[in-house]
Amino acid sequence: MLTTIERMSLTDDAASFLAEYELRTNAHDVEAWADLIAEDATYWFTNGSHVGKRAVVDAVAYNFRAIADETYRISEIEWVHRADDVAVVRYRFDWHGVIDGHAASGGGRGTNVMSRRDGRWQMTHEHLSA
Repeated sequence: MLTTIERMSLTDDAASFLAEYELRTNAHDVEAWADLIAEDATYWFTNGSHVGKRAVVDAVAYNFRAIADETYRISEIEWVHRADDVAVVRYRFDWHGVIDGHAASGGGRGTNVMSRRDGRWQMTHEHLSA
């Protein structure tokens, strides 16, 4: 998915980074998505917590396989904090897809922490809840 990477420099602002994160989530390309995740990332989902990039990527890869034709959307974005090297955002999310041949959907609230490290933004924490 190099075209996505080429479209946005990972050194752009936090809002551009969040938009790229949503795009890569919808592309379902695990490797391209994983490029945005920090090595020490922690993700809290309703079905469990995942610590470290490998665990986070494995959990998201499972979701990509389990939910066919998924569309994930972030809305009602509220920036809690934005600085040169860290940003915190709250939002609403919703998703639609197919699980085991049946239409499925869900949504809730999300909070993400992004850090700029070595000149590029990375996702360091995500908390999704219903």
